Amino acid sequence: EQDHVELIQYAKEQGIGFLSTPFDLDSINLLERLGLGTFKISSGDITNKPYLEKIGGLRKKLILSTGASTLEEVGVAIRILRDSGTNESDLTVLHCTSEYPAPMCDLNLRAMQTIAREFKVAIGYSDHSLGIEIPIAAVALGASVIEKHFTLDRNLPGPDHKASLIPEELAKMVSAI
Repeated sequence: EQDHVELIQYAKEQGIGFLSTPFDLDSINLLERLGLGTFKISSGDITNKPYLEKIGGLRKKLILSTGASTLEEVGVAIRILRDSGTNESDLTVLHCTSEYPAPMCDLNLRAMQTIAREFKVAIGYSDHSLGIEIPIAAVALGASVIEKHFTLDRNLPGPDHKASLIPEELAKMVSAI
């Protein structure tokens, strides 16, 4: 909790919005208590009904990542969030390919447009591809939110670092978008 308090304060001092993804009901309570205005739902929780009901009932801005979900699972999750109190205008759904790094042939950016058409929600893209081109293309296709991992060192352990941008690349991506 103290780490979150410090990070929230630092982000505020830097003029950066703070976001955190809760992975259980206690974490949802913690982030609510800390005053977060936006919550991100990981793709791993898209079928977790009690979690979705709890977070949907907060009536906050929500970012829902789809990962390896089917279109039907995305629809059920959106319905649960709406039924729990989330307004359509407060929901953004991120298309995501859950591979690290994600091969270009598996990205299917047009899925964002299918999600927008089917569910009448804002769309975004959670990118695990190499480079900055795909997030730029996603914005050109209508993404209003981009999630892209960054790291200080691609040689650090863990799956995210190899597919992450270094700070200079992140700055180029933001500038290009």
